[in-house]
Amino acid sequence: MRTAHIIFTVGWLGAVAAFLALAIVGLTSQDMQMVRADYLAMEVITRYVIVPLSLIPLLVTGPLLSLGTPWGLFRHYWIIVKLVINILSTLILFVHLQSISYLSRVAAEGTLSNADRGAQIQLVVAAGAGLLALLVATGLAVYKPRGITPYGWRKQHEERTASSDTNTAT
Repeated sequence: MRTAHIIFTVGWLGAVAAFLALAIVGLTSQDMQMVRADYLAMEVITRYVIVPLSLIPLLVTGPLLSLGTPWGLFRHYWIIVKLVINILSTLILFVHLQSISYLSRVAAEGTLSNADRGAQIQLVVAAGAGLLALLVATGLAVYKPRGITPYGWRKQHEERTASSDTNTAT
């Protein structure tokens, strides 16, 4: 489960980095064919790669992984921060799906204009912020900073008590 979780979360990070590259090219390129292709590709990448890669760790591998590790789901602050980052990143992604679809549609129609510049900038900023957030979440997962939640302290105390009761009984 840990391997699957790492694959999906690092895949999500890589897909967002690729999206950011396309968003920057879409914003800065003077080649309209390139810009049109970028926005069409961005919608495909978002719907079929980024969205699934954001949901699988959040809804499947993360919760399952927390059941089988000493870190749990709510025992350490770094896990809660990482969970919040992933939830917010996914929600922001869903908010931006409309802008991505809009730019893809106008690019396909060939009607992309200077009036769409705000939406283009918005995608670059959102992708950059998303990439930064995912890098922070990855750093938290690698370094696992100290800090146990009150729930974590209770669970740790319960485990010690159960362990000492077992040792006393034998």
